[in-house]
Amino acid sequence: MSALAPDQRRAVLRQALGVGVATGAYGVSFGAVSVAAGLTVAQTCALSLLMFTGASQFALVGVLAAGGSPLAGAATAVLIGSRNTFYGVRMGALLGWRGARRAAAAHVLIDESTAVGLAHASPQAAARLGFAATGLSVLVLWNAATLAGALAGSALGDPRRLGLDAAVGAAFLALVWPQVRGRRALGVAVGAAALALVLVPATPAGVPVLAAVGVAVLAGLLRARGGAT
Repeated sequence: MSALAPDQRRAVLRQALGVGVATGAYGVSFGAVSVAAGLTVAQTCALSLLMFTGASQFALVGVLAAGGSPLAGAATAVLIGSRNTFYGVRMGALLGWRGARRAAAAHVLIDESTAVGLAHASPQAAARLGFAATGLSVLVLWNAATLAGALAGSALGDPRRLGLDAAVGAAFLALVWPQVRGRRALGVAVGAAALALVLVPATPAGVPVLAAVGVAVLAGLLRARGGAT
């Protein structure tokens, strides 16, 4: 495997760090809304360090904020995070890492690291650098920002006085809305939201969100089986 030219290496690192800064900074929002949902600063930081997938983290605290059970929140987070499995299949073949490197890469296998790695798929050295640099920068900055947001949210006292309990759903919507592209994705999003609204008065907190996620996962599986349209 040939080494990267200095200018190519700098270009990959600039993109990776730019994505890392932009994404990591959003961890402030997660820290604040997680505390607003009732988690402690330590619990909030543990989620960012160990779970480390923003959409799943927001989904989990969103269910808890609505009064849902931890089990329903965890199930929702797992369903949303299942997309990373498909990333792993693609990136595993592209990066070609084994053993400890492969295990470490799995922890930073997120939307952003996958996107930058694929954007520099050739040569392999560029893909590896883009993936690793993006994953590490997001990991460090996301966790630092989470701590800052959690401490700030905790210092405000009762978050319901300022309406921060409503910020959980708003923050999650802001995170996922940019991913809704095209009529098919919009249709799935609208259908999932409609199902959730119907279930709200009839089911325990957390179940509507879980059902909505299930609709999205089912739509993805059907599309994968039938091929892109």
